[in-house]
Amino acid sequence: MADAALTDGAPPCKKVAPPVSCPEVYLTKPPQPKKKKPGQLTAEQVDQFFEEGYVLVKDFFTPEELQPVRDAVEDLVDKLAEKMHKAGKIKDTHKGAGLFQRLTLLEKEFPGTAVILHKWGKLPQAFRDLWTNERLLNAVEQFVGPNIAGHPVWNLRTKTPSNEQVTVPWHQDNAYLQPASLGTLQPTAWIPLLNATTKNGCMQILRGGHKKGMTAPHVCCAGGTWYVELSEEDMEETLGCDLKKDIVTCEVPYGGVLFLNNCIPHRSLENYSDEIRWSLDLRWQDPAKPSGFWGDKKHILMRTEGDPGYKPVWDGFVDVTKTLQYEEKMKGLGVDQESDDDEFNPTIQGPWMLRWKIVHHNRHTKGIEEGHDKMSTWHKA
Repeated sequence: MADAALTDGAPPCKKVAPPVSCPEVYLTKPPQPKKKKPGQLTAEQVDQFFEEGYVLVKDFFTPEELQPVRDAVEDLVDKLAEKMHKAGKIKDTHKGAGLFQRLTLLEKEFPGTAVILHKWGKLPQAFRDLWTNERLLNAVEQFVGPNIAGHPVWNLRTKTPSNEQVTVPWHQDNAYLQPASLGTLQPTAWIPLLNATTKNGCMQILRGGHKKGMTAPHVCCAGGTWYVELSEEDMEETLGCDLKKDIVTCEVPYGGVLFLNNCIPHRSLENYSDEIRWSLDLRWQDPAKPSGFWGDKKHILMRTEGDPGYKPVWDGFVDVTKTLQYEEKMKGLGVDQESDDDEFNPTIQGPWMLRWKIVHHNRHTKGIEEGHDKMSTWHKA
């Protein structure tokens, strides 16, 4: 971890240098809590998380615990539909459609609606309550220790059927962050709001792809999206995985949680069902370590060993979305972005695009090449 790019926080140039290796970050368990707490995983489940890079817990939440989250998502869709209707973007708000169909109908009327909702970054109380759920934090403590912060990056996944814009290709989460994130374990809880199956676009994991502790080279951007992508060749040659044996399809029942680390390669499958596969991904880390987030937004402290009764202070955190932070960062880096004054613009840009080689251009990469001269002076990844 002696590479300067891991510590100075400077935006790297697109030219990819050999990955830095930090296997101990992902393979070393912290001291486990001595006190038994609700929600804690078994020793075998914790071992699997560190040895294989993920663990699936099929019955973590009850339907009653997740219903407020479903209700909050339904409210977000309703508010977006009303705003779009008032702005003349759609003729029908499809008020009578259910949670698992309405956004699809809005998407058909105004392509890009699913991306717009993804960009919103609204954090309703039900999302906050889930993120700080005591049982969930007790499980996370087994990964990162007694001091726990919520990472600045979290997502509501608006996975409408057969929509390339919401189908994420093979990647490592570290590829979307500054290089410093490689030295910080950042567990994610992927929580679907219905049964996640192969048909409706569940996750696939590359088991053991974290063991070298490397962020392999990625390229930008996949298809017509803003996503970076990890090639099968690099998964085998750089990360040392066997795609015939190591790919695991993770179907997660409603109430289940898929825990994974920030170095494990993963992707979502296409949604071939007739329902929206809603999900949340929430992240945590040790607050004393770098988050790798590109903007100025800090993590939010959720638990501290020195104050058992500590309550998160959401003021400031919920008011600044990661999308706004990305836009400000891109402007500061000299990238001439497409104007995003229109709140219904489904374009997404971010500094992660500048970290990797751009091999395919689309509307999301517009203006990035114009900033290439400034990028050439950055530190390498």
